[in-house]
Amino acid sequence: MGSVKQVQVTFDCAEPMRVATFWCEVLGYVFPPPPPGFASWEEFDQSLPPEAQGSAAACVDPAGAGPRLYFQRVPEGKVAKNRVHLDVRAATGLVGAERLAALRAESDRLVALGAVQTQVLEADDQNESCINMQDIEGNEFCLD
Repeated sequence: MGSVKQVQVTFDCAEPMRVATFWCEVLGYVFPPPPPGFASWEEFDQSLPPEAQGSAAACVDPAGAGPRLYFQRVPEGKVAKNRVHLDVRAATGLVGAERLAALRAESDRLVALGAVQTQVLEADDQNESCINMQDIEGNEFCLD
């Protein structure tokens, strides 16, 4: 049995392109090139049957280091806490007040994009600070 070479993270959502655009802004990701024969993803999307239009989107790390993110339209809304979430490493290597200030600044940037800050967990004897957030469709993630 071979080893896994790549990981893709998939989001179920109502508006794939809107959520993909949000995560591109959060992570500095980009949309991959459209399929061969199409000048844009919009042109590709228009070629699909009406019921499939707007049903998916993807974004990638331009450096190739992070996983591909895939967004697929589903009919049901989010009803429970995520069992898996992303940790957005916004303050790697920072500690104490400097870490919390960097996390708060990133939280402010993401709130301006439509995210919601749900909880600030300040450092204690065991853990450094982090901020719990939700994306534009309510998916939880952490600023770490």
